Amino acid sequence: MHTIGAVQILGAFLFALVGLTVGSFLNVCIDRLPRGESVVRPPSHCDGCQRRLGVRDLIPVISYLQLRGRCRHCGASIPRKLLWVEFVTGAIFGLLFWRYGLSLELGVLIFYACLFIIIFVIDLEHHLILNRVVYPAMVVALLLALAPLPWLGEAMTDRLASAGLGAGVGFFLFLLLAVISRGGMGWGDVKLAGLIGLATGFPLVVFSVVLAAVLGILAAAVMAAARRRKFRQALPFGPFLAVSTMITLVWGSQILGWYQGLMPVAG
Repeated sequence: MHTIGAVQILGAFLFALVGLTVGSFLNVCIDRLPRGESVVRPPSHCDGCQRRLGVRDLIPVISYLQLRGRCRHCGASIPRKLLWVEFVTGAIFGLLFWRYGLSLELGVLIFYACLFIIIFVIDLEHHLILNRVVYPAMVVALLLALAPLPWLGEAMTDRLASAGLGAGVGFFLFLLLAVISRGGMGWGDVKLAGLIGLATGFPLVVFSVVLAAVLGILAAAVMAAARRRKFRQALPFGPFLAVSTMITLVWGSQILGWYQGLMPVAG
């Protein structure tokens, strides 16, 4: 028992280190994709002095702390966002390994975690949900629904039907909201809702959307209470959808099963 626990702890730690490295690449995607740039070329460089960064400048988390958030060459400030993306990605990788171990579920959830971290930060910074992110992710989500994976406790044919219905419900629900709100809900959110439906299926897409709305309301209430000027701008909805979808992918089936277990009692 103690050996299994030690192996699990070591595995989670090593996977967290992998996550830190992946988080560094996600930062490249987050910075370059909104500008339409390649995520491969040119190599990482300082935006201030354009000097190419060496290996010692690219060690996740450690380099930022060692340099105190400034370029080694010109002293330009390094966005704190880079630190947080690396740290959060590492933490998520470690926690997912702790829960699932080396499994197919782990691989699927790591893909979605990386995807939604990118969507979260880009939408928060630029109020954009990029087609070049959402459309390829839709293809992958559809392939995952077609693959014989032990995902969400459904047979393959059921998963495919669930994914299709979930995508339709998510897309048309947000399409209706976009039309009614007359610009209050962006078209990027509509496409993102279709992707979320493919990933979670039906009825979990409904849970994901409702949870995102609750998180958005809570965040707006906290920001209003803070009475800070920077909080008076409109909040993008994509980050809340990203968080709620990851929660749904990890715990949605258990929550749905718990709710369905209460239905006979309620009746």
